[in-house]
Amino acid sequence: MEPAQPADRVPADRTPPDGQPPAAGPAGPGGEPAATVPTSPSDGEPALVEPGPTAEPARGDAATETGEWPAPPPRRESARSERSPKDMAISLLVLLVPIALLLAFYRGFLGGDQATTVDPAPAIEQARSANVFPVSQPQGLGSDWRTVSARYQTVDGGANLRIGYLTPEGRGVQLVQSSVPAERLLPAELTDQGQPQGPTVLAGRTWQRYTARGNQQALVLLEPTRTVLVIGDARDNELRDLAGALR
Repeated sequence: MEPAQPADRVPADRTPPDGQPPAAGPAGPGGEPAATVPTSPSDGEPALVEPGPTAEPARGDAATETGEWPAPPPRRESARSERSPKDMAISLLVLLVPIALLLAFYRGFLGGDQATTVDPAPAIEQARSANVFPVSQPQGLGSDWRTVSARYQTVDGGANLRIGYLTPEGRGVQLVQSSVPAERLLPAELTDQGQPQGPTVLAGRTWQRYTARGNQQALVLLEPTRTVLVIGDARDNELRDLAGALR
């Protein structure tokens, strides 16, 4: 057993109980800590005040310290930011007026709606020089009949002279003169829709009327050395005019 200690002595072991911080104080005589006595400020000395929580700087101060300024609030779009229907119509009109003027100039002065015409004379002369079949050409047609194509070419089994016309009503007609046998020529030109519709006499010669592809119809003249076709989507009277004008 340890000897009893005097009552006025402080135990050397200053370990605080669990969960409490150790007591700090100045050392007394003999190396023992002295009792701490609260002191009051002497007269004439200001009392020490512990600083409180630091106040948050103002928005402007923070921007000055960091060098960054907050983004400005987004602007409200104007109520009239979108174009009105009237403005859109005016803009569209401004675009359409020059286009209309160009189109009118193209049609009125440059003949934009008129088909390009060709001279059939070289092709007819070439066919006559080949002397494969007798060559006919229309005589007495009005100036409103326009020749838009003309070509002579040799093909398997013979030769063809093909001349394309634009009728006064603006429809297309082809005049085909060929030495190819009729049993091969007619299916190729009329397709499988070609059906005979009976004979008709034009300028003293007997022609056969046929249906053709789509809404087309044809007049066919069968001769020993050639076959002549007048075929197109023109009216029957225009087909007859062209067939009857061949000389």
